[in-house]
Amino acid sequence: MATVADSGSVERLTRMVGAPDKYDYASADLRAAQIEAMNERFQDRVGKIKLLKHRAEEAEISEIRSLEDAVPLLLPHTAYKSYPESFLMEEKWDKLSRWLDSVSTHRVPAIDKASIHDVDGWVAKMQESGHNVSCSSGTTGKSAMLVASDADMEWCKREAPQAYTWGSGVPLDRSRRIFGLAPVASVPRNLATGVAYTNALQDPNSEPFRYPVPPITVGSLTQMVVARKKIADGTILPEELAEFERISVERAKYVEDAVGVTAQALVEARGDKLHLTGLWAGLYNVAKAVRDMGYSGKDFNAENSIYVGGGLKRANLPADYREFVYETFNISPTRNYQNYSMQELQSGMPRCQKGGRYHLPPWLVPLLLDKAGDNLLPIESGEYEGRAAFFDLSLDGRWGGVISGDKVSIDFSPCACGARSPSIRDDIVRYADIEGDDKIGCAGTVDAYVRGLS
Repeated sequence: MATVADSGSVERLTRMVGAPDKYDYASADLRAAQIEAMNERFQDRVGKIKLLKHRAEEAEISEIRSLEDAVPLLLPHTAYKSYPESFLMEEKWDKLSRWLDSVSTHRVPAIDKASIHDVDGWVAKMQESGHNVSCSSGTTGKSAMLVASDADMEWCKREAPQAYTWGSGVPLDRSRRIFGLAPVASVPRNLATGVAYTNALQDPNSEPFRYPVPPITVGSLTQMVVARKKIADGTILPEELAEFERISVERAKYVEDAVGVTAQALVEARGDKLHLTGLWAGLYNVAKAVRDMGYSGKDFNAENSIYVGGGLKRANLPADYREFVYETFNISPTRNYQNYSMQELQSGMPRCQKGGRYHLPPWLVPLLLDKAGDNLLPIESGEYEGRAAFFDLSLDGRWGGVISGDKVSIDFSPCACGARSPSIRDDIVRYADIEGDDKIGCAGTVDAYVRGLS
């Protein structure tokens, strides 16, 4: 498979991943190089990614010469959910492979569906040919199936720690003990970034703490999605419902028991320099258990750090949940890493300490669209609001252009932190949460095309 860095502008921009000043650039200074890089990617990918070829032919675009040219070539984030649900529900692994081939840069080989027993078996078979499939949790519907190459996995290992150290100010000096305080989806991207953070932060003289809950596989994620769909449709069989309820109760018990075990381990390691990761609900519950044991911030190392992934995920927590967690584990705001990204991208936008804004690296091109996702809004110096779309030049295994479901405010002026890169205000909302539904203009035609190929 191809490497992430092609020749020309793509290579020039992506090799900045290790530069200490990678977020200190004026958007206007790099715009020409970014447009050239998008065209490099387009010329190389249009004959390889079937869905991209369809979009290009439909829009009659043969070259990207401006930001406007890139807009019709963007894929809605729902494109990675466009497989028919029957492929999962009826275990049509051969057809799911053909669907994946329509959004993949590298050809997905035909498989004998009789040799595949479940979705985890299908994911393993895909990985044998260098197609690393991750999926979203599907908490709001179908799971997105996202294919990545081996080169993408290597990129994640390079990029994630570099974004972390810039946004947190924490050096990558392997002086910390990592505590994972949430069950982790055992998908290729998470595994790759987990290895990267361990190699960059974990003290080699101690072991990272593994949250005592079984890992979440792609199979278990999709099994839950399928079961919820059947429940909603009224088609779930009694034995399937019983199994769904059994697994739900079992996982809830694991999570409940993990709180006390984790709190005890944290108290025992309180003198060490800790790096905590997890989701807010789990972090809050463990912090409360630590407080109930009689410990608080005064008992923990003053150099502790934290990285919280995602939002509340519908958890019902007190208004001061953040402060409660920080104060419990003696975490200063200067060592609190926050990052804006999405499953469809593989590069992050770290939040700066002073301006409180998410900064874009040079290889991640912002494209601010109208609500329908059809038209590019004016981009000059200053702040603008609209639908977030991005072109991730680092992506190898799938197309880098994606239209998100997020409403953002992006500023192309220098930030209070001193960095001159485009930055996104920390008040991101989903259109679906505002409207109750979210319709991207091109989503219907994309879904119809992909289903036709399948």
